[in-house]
This record gives sequence, structure tokens and C-alpha cells, in this order.
Amino acid sequence: MMPIGEVEEAANIARRAADMLLATSSEQKGRSGSDLRRACGDLKTNAEVYILRNVIATKLAECFLQARLTGATLDEFNRIRQDMVEIDAASLVAGLIKNGCIGLALEQISLVLIGITFTSRDDVERVKTNINPAFDQAEETAADDMAQAVYQATITLHAAVVYFLYDTARPLPQMLDFRFGAPRPTLVLSHRLYDTAARADELREENKVVHPAFAPREGRALAH
Repeated sequence: MMPIGEVEEAANIARRAADMLLATSSEQKGRSGSDLRRACGDLKTNAEVYILRNVIATKLAECFLQARLTGATLDEFNRIRQDMVEIDAASLVAGLIKNGCIGLALEQISLVLIGITFTSRDDVERVKTNINPAFDQAEETAADDMAQAVYQATITLHAAVVYFLYDTARPLPQMLDFRFGAPRPTLVLSHRLYDTAARADELREENKVVHPAFAPREGRALAH
């Protein structure tokens, strides 16, 4: 039988994760939002019982899954991961739940990535730059804890994500920087850069142009 204090510490970490998952869909209505609130509410109410019954991992996984199905974003899952990393878990079971939440967050981040439509290699590189340290940290923790199965699962997922990003980036165009002598309308920029005015909206969105008649002299555009 685990000491009550250890169970409570672990349960509080699980509840903290559930609260953050709930916050990803605070305005979400319909079946998906209802399923997330049900799963997280159940976990928060019965966390100690689920820990003692050794089913807390399954309950947490359901909450993370429902959050993604409800529309939680890559950034939201990454914030949850970062929050869990900063927790100072004193007991073994609390540490296991903390690391489990980090692993679940990385899993959902990976699944969210699959659904993202990337438009340039730069976008892929930015994601890769942010996600590699997250996986590296989880791998180091698993290695330090001598959790061989967790370590192998993490590096396997990491490798799959890196390959996916590499494969996604290959056919995508790179970004280029442009500079003109004076501000011009986005229609003119589009014609100058691509020999067509049809990509004016793309330039406006990429460079956050307030008014299409007065685009900045300098900006970024797809290479083709």
C-alpha cells in the first residue's frame, strides 16, 4: 500500500494535467468538448482511486486523446509538456505520472503535426527546432531513470517525427527575402516576384500587410 502523501502528490499532478487539458477547449461545445470534460472530470474526481488501481495511465491517455480530438494545438500540448517538466516530483509514483504526462504530450504533439499543412521549408525547420529539444529532454530523463522501454519508445517516436518532417520538407519551396526601393501594392509585388498578380494575397498574409496598397519595402516570399 502506497503512503497517502505519495498518492495525493501524484493525484495532484494528474489533476493539474487535466485542468490544463480542459483549458484547451474552454469554449468548445458539442460532443467532442463534452467527451473531454467528462474524461477530465472523471480523472479529477477519482485520481487517487485510479492510482491505487494502477489504471491512471489509461485515464490520462484518454484525456490527452480527447483534447486532441477537441482541437488542442501543438503549442497547447507543448505548454502542458513544459509545465510538467517544471514540476518537482518528490515521490516515485509522482515522478512516474509527471513523466507519463510528458510522454503523452509528446505523443499528441506528434499526431497533431501529421495534420498540419506546411507551406514552406522554413515552417518545417521552425517546428523541428522547437521539437527536438523536447524529445532530447524526455530521452535524457528516461535514460537517467534507466527506464529502458520508455527510452526506446521515445527515441522511436522522435525518429519517426524527424523523418516525417524531413520527408514533408523535401518538396516544399524555401523562403526568400525581398527588398524594393519603395513601398508598393501587393499586386505589384506579386507581379514583380512571380510574373503574376495572382499571389498578392499570399504575400499579404505572409508579411502581415495591414493595407494591400502599401506593402513594406522588405519582406519574405516563397521561392517559387
